Amino acid sequence: MVTPEELRSIPLFASLEEPDLEWLCRVMADITLSPGEYVVHDGDPPALFALLDGQGEAVKVVDGDDRVIGKREPGTLFGEISIVLGTPQPAGFRAVGEARVVRLDPHDYHALAAIVPEVATHVGRNAADRIGGPKGLQALASSPTPYRAIVLGHRWDAACADLRRFLDRNQVRFRWFQPDIPAEAAEWEGALPAEGDCPAFRIVNGKTVFRPQLRRVAELLEMDFEPAAAEYDTVVVGAGPAGLAAGVYGASEGLRTLVVEREAPGGQAGTSSRIENYLGFPSGVSGDDLSSRALQQARRLGAEILVTRSITRIDAGEPHQLHLDGGDVVQAKTIILACGVSWRQLEIEGFDRLVGKGIFYGAARSEASNTHGLDIQVIGAGNSAGQAAMFFSTHARSVTILYRGESLEKSMSNYLIEQLAKRKNIHTRFHTEVTAARGDGSLEAIDVHNSETGETTRLESGGLFIFIGADAETSWLPEDVKLDPRGYVLTGAEAGAAECWPLDRDPYLLETSVPGIFAAGDVRFSPVKRVAAAVGEGSMAIAFVHQYLRDAEARAKGA
Repeated sequence: MVTPEELRSIPLFASLEEPDLEWLCRVMADITLSPGEYVVHDGDPPALFALLDGQGEAVKVVDGDDRVIGKREPGTLFGEISIVLGTPQPAGFRAVGEARVVRLDPHDYHALAAIVPEVATHVGRNAADRIGGPKGLQALASSPTPYRAIVLGHRWDAACADLRRFLDRNQVRFRWFQPDIPAEAAEWEGALPAEGDCPAFRIVNGKTVFRPQLRRVAELLEMDFEPAAAEYDTVVVGAGPAGLAAGVYGASEGLRTLVVEREAPGGQAGTSSRIENYLGFPSGVSGDDLSSRALQQARRLGAEILVTRSITRIDAGEPHQLHLDGGDVVQAKTIILACGVSWRQLEIEGFDRLVGKGIFYGAARSEASNTHGLDIQVIGAGNSAGQAAMFFSTHARSVTILYRGESLEKSMSNYLIEQLAKRKNIHTRFHTEVTAARGDGSLEAIDVHNSETGETTRLESGGLFIFIGADAETSWLPEDVKLDPRGYVLTGAEAGAAECWPLDRDPYLLETSVPGIFAAGDVRFSPVKRVAAAVGEGSMAIAFVHQYLRDAEARAKGA
C-alpha cells in the first residue's frame, strides 16, 4: 500500500495535511506495472493517475497503430482531462519499464477537491495544458496524420475499388489519386504507370507495386498473414463479430488462439454505416468502429489474427488439421467456424460486368464521398439497407430504396423507418425490381419494373448498393460437418440427430456434428441473425471449447 511519504513526492499532494494523506493512502489503488503493461486504455472510464516510480507513456491508436503522444516521469499525472470533464480517457497509458502508479477514482477525487480546492485548480490547469498546450491534444489534432500508402487507380476500376475497401477495412490511412484527373496525377511521384498496370500501390517512402494481390499489400504493410505456431488450442475461422468475440474471450482465458480472416476484420457488420440498436452505444456505432475496437481488444489480449488467408480444407481428427491457401497447415485442438455469410449475388443483365464500377454488394463508409451530388439506389428492405440509405443521404443528391414488397414494416426496425421518413432526399419505390444495369465503362442507369403497374422505367444511377440477404459459403467444409439444405451449419440437437455423431454425450449447443468443431454467428443454422447474437455466440463458443478440452483430457486419462 502507498505511504504518505511516497505521496508527498507527487507535487499535487505535497502540501496536503497528514490526515488527508492518510485518507488518500486508504482509498488509492497502488498498481505495479510490467514493461509495456497498460494501466488504462483509450476510452476507459475517468480516473486520475500519478506515476510513483519508473517511466510511462501516453498512447493513442492512430490508423490502427499505437502512437506515443506523451511521456511521463515520476511525480507526474495522467487522466486530468477525463477527471475534470467526466469523459472517457482520451488516450491510454502504459509503462516503459517496470513502473508503479496510483489511481484515484472520481468520487474520491471530488471529495478531496471539496476539502482542498487547490487540488482542483492544479488538475484543471494540467487538463487545460493537455488540451491546448504546445504538445496537447489540440496540437495533435491539427498536425496531419501521416499516410501509410498511396493508391493510383480509376474510380470505376473494380480492382481499385477492392484495394481501397481492403485498406479502409484494415484501418490503413492512404491517399487515392485518379490518373485521369490532372491535378491528382501530378501528385504521383514519377512517371504514371501504363493503363494496364493500374491500380498501383505505393508504401510511403517504400516500394511500388502494380495490380497487387491483397496478400502482397498485407505483406508490404507488415500485417500478420503467416501463422506463428504449428498448433493452437482453438482456431477461429472468420473475423466478423462472432470470430472477434471468440478471439477476445479465447485469448483472455489463456487459450492459444488463432483467428483467420480471408479479407479484413469486421465481416458484414464491418460494412454497416450505422448500428443504432447495439447495446452500450446510445448514439449508435458504425460497423467499422465496432470492428476496430474488437480487433484492438483481441490483439491486446494475445489473439493472433491473420488477414488475406483462407481455409481450403479441414481434416477432422485429434487434433484437427486446417489447410490454408498457400500450403500452410496448422493443427488445432478445437475449431470455431465463424465465417459468416456473403451477400447474395443477383443474376441480372449487366450486373456481372459492372460490379465494382458503380454496383456494389454491401457498402463501405469510404464509398460515400464517391456518391456526392449523385442519384443513387439501394436494393433491400432490411436494417442494413435502411442504415446505408441514411448514411448516403448526407452525400448523395437523392437515395431511392427499391423493394419488391409493399411495406418496410415486416423487415426493418421501426426507429429506422421513422428516420427514413424524415429525410427529404430519401424515397422508396415499392413493388419494384431491377431488371437491367446500363453503362459502358461504369454504371449509368438501371431499368426497374413495377409489378403492380407492369411498367418498366429507366433511372439514372450514380451508384447501386445491394442488401438483399446472404448465403452461407460452406461448400469447403468436410462432409462430416452436417449442413441444412441452404448450407448453414447444424449445431446442438440438430447436429446430434446426424447418424455420424460418434460420442455418448449429446453435442454442446454450438457444437457441430464433428466433436470439437463449433459454429457461431450467421454461418450457424439459427433464426436469429443479429450482431449482438453473433458476439454472444462467439463468447459462448469459448465456454464450450473449455468444456470439450476438459472432456478430452478426461477421456485421455481414462484410456
